[in-house]
Amino acid sequence: MEKQYHIGFDDSHGACYAILPGDPGRVEKIAAFLEKPKFFCQNREYTTWLGEITGKKIMVISTGMGGPSTAIAVEELFKTGVRNFIRVGTCGGMSLSVTGGDIVIATGAIRQEGTTREYVPVEFPAVANIDITNALVKAAKKLNLKTHTGIVQCKDSFYGQHSPDRMPSSFELNNKWDAWKKAGCLASEMESAALYIVSQILGARAGCVLNVVWNQEREKAGMTNPHCHDTEMAIKTAIEAIRILIEE
Repeated sequence: MEKQYHIGFDDSHGACYAILPGDPGRVEKIAAFLEKPKFFCQNREYTTWLGEITGKKIMVISTGMGGPSTAIAVEELFKTGVRNFIRVGTCGGMSLSVTGGDIVIATGAIRQEGTTREYVPVEFPAVANIDITNALVKAAKKLNLKTHTGIVQCKDSFYGQHSPDRMPSSFELNNKWDAWKKAGCLASEMESAALYIVSQILGARAGCVLNVVWNQEREKAGMTNPHCHDTEMAIKTAIEAIRILIEE
């Protein structure tokens, strides 16, 4: 087949599992946890490395920030033979029980973004694949990590979340944020909804594990609010989950 226009490669890689960080700078770090890691391709925001887990080819490819570039990555990776996707990323806590350094495994995502509305009406839920989610939960327990499993909010505007009062649509932003909190939403991030919806429509499996960087709601409440930018535990959770899936 021809090379895919955005990701920059064809189906010769032989991987059916892909780990998807947003940040291109995180790809090599993740690949270092694989067997036989090697650089494969770089085009636009998509930096790709290959490696192995128990003899199976595994890809690590960045998606950039937000839904549009994530959807493009999943679409083109599926065409090249990838069938299993695990997002490894970061998030900001929303529930007061979620603190910096915790792990969030997203069972579903609030579709407060625009990409997925061009796939299916907003009433259709963005949910993770049960097999991949169960493997992530097993992996996190095996690693003895403080883990939360549940719903995350997925948005398009980072500053709409962090500076809503200066936006002309502040009334809508603030009221929806309060609604998500009251409903028990764990955290906020930017890619899970696109990952889940596109994977669902293509017939692929997808899951998501996130490192909590901090929690703005704990800060507002005057509670302790540790910051953690180290994604190593989320990475190890994804690696172990893939190992579990391969063994099963």
